[in-house]
Amino acid sequence: MDKKIIIYSDGGSRGNPGHSALGVVIEESERGKVKSEWKYGEYLGIGTNNEAEYQGVIFGLKKAKQLIGKDNTKKTEIEVRADSELIVKQLNGEYKIKEKRMQEFFIEIWNLKTEFKKVYFVHIPREQNSEADAMVNKELDKQGSKLF
Repeated sequence: MDKKIIIYSDGGSRGNPGHSALGVVIEESERGKVKSEWKYGEYLGIGTNNEAEYQGVIFGLKKAKQLIGKDNTKKTEIEVRADSELIVKQLNGEYKIKEKRMQEFFIEIWNLKTEFKKVYFVHIPREQNSEADAMVNKELDKQGSKLF
């Protein structure tokens, strides 16, 4: 049976550029019901908000591949949900990507996409991405105590 993975992805930066982090929630579902859920956050260092958003998508795709195993990737559909309309429209080819760093992230995501049955990107309201956002803030808060 084919699997479906939903990746809720977020990235944030306190200051732009500033200290940044990503947050990812991965849900594996069968027949429309969530079977498993994993949550991740990672501090990224100094960067922009958009860089963090892209890195969240990359992290989520790599982690999904790791979780389901390389042998299952071609049988798995991935839906990436993000609250950054800009990133989603760029990943769907609706907006051009002008910055070199973002182009590099796009190419990395494009290469990761080819390993799965199908990957699509969906813009969601910020309220629907609260768990991934919480992971971003948790990482930034942890770093905050180390920075001062």
